Amino acid sequence: MKKKRDIIFYKQHFPKFFSEQSNQVKEKIAFVFKVIRTVEHVPKKFLKHLVDTDGLYEIRVEVDSNAYRIFCCFDKGKLVVLFNAFQKKAQKTNKRELTKALKLKDEYFKGKK
Repeated sequence: MKKKRDIIFYKQHFPKFFSEQSNQVKEKIAFVFKVIRTVEHVPKKFLKHLVDTDGLYEIRVEVDSNAYRIFCCFDKGKLVVLFNAFQKKAQKTNKRELTKALKLKDEYFKGKK
């Protein structure tokens, strides 16, 4: 399969989260990343734009009855930049994690100037 986009990490928030997960969760995250890298139109089941967040997305991973979210954004359309991640324990998105992701996104783009 031809690669449609790259995935990079901004700082160590996601790698730290990933290292703390079970092998089953790591495998599912790797599968979702493969879909994001290779599929032209990624289904909303795996990647969803968050309304009113100025370009912030969440990568959605489900393992058994557990939900995991990884905040990210696009840079130049082909590069997916990962920020922080968390295990979702409530119906609504965790406000603290969302605020952190928005701050990291701002830092990332300010650092590129």
